[in-house]
Amino acid sequence: MSEADDIDTLAGEYVLGTLDMQERFAAAERRLNDPALDAAITAWENRLAPLDADTPEVAPSPDIWNRILTRIETRPAGTQDVQDTLVTDLRQRLNRWRTAALMSGALAAAFAIAFLWRANSYPPLSRNFVAVLQDDRTPVPYFIVEIDLQSRLMTVHPIGAGRQPNKSYELWLVHDKSGAPKSLGVVADEGFTVKPALAKYDPESLEDGTYAITLEPAGGAPNGKPSGPPLWTGKLFQATP
Repeated sequence: MSEADDIDTLAGEYVLGTLDMQERFAAAERRLNDPALDAAITAWENRLAPLDADTPEVAPSPDIWNRILTRIETRPAGTQDVQDTLVTDLRQRLNRWRTAALMSGALAAAFAIAFLWRANSYPPLSRNFVAVLQDDRTPVPYFIVEIDLQSRLMTVHPIGAGRQPNKSYELWLVHDKSGAPKSLGVVADEGFTVKPALAKYDPESLEDGTYAITLEPAGGAPNGKPSGPPLWTGKLFQATP
């Protein structure tokens, strides 16, 4: 895993709250002197902000602290060693669970952001399908592709992809029936892209195909073929009945 991946993973864990107290303090202190980590944390906060805004606050019970103190004061003698062992075991399990927690949080955030953008940007679509484009190394989503098979309207949202100077991201449809990958056009690296680019494709190819993003020269692949391997790929699943 590259240094950039390490920074992005640390930022995601920091924002999702899966770091222990010591690790969180260390990350917060490093953030003050590490612009890359600070930018990554800010990006994660922006991705997850809609989830936080939609989650109602729940006040703890007024007597919760007294109940905790009572349980501590009345615990049987000899339980300290057992509890210390349990705490150590839980910390070890937490380290193994972090990657899974990061994946779940990132995907949940990506879906929420995609649906919020859809609701705020244009009327709901019928027979809507979604593909989350990722790579094999990290669980972070980079693009969300939404397709309405009835209207053949496609919307592409960049989630984790960064801007590349003098380069363009291009979306491709890959299916055995189509032979070589078919370009679905250049997509933006911020905001979202809406394209009526699917009229000539049959529903089977659209539903069963793989969607892939490549990095091309500015304006797209010059010869109509991918100039390199795909950066991120994904397949459709139905998002609305």
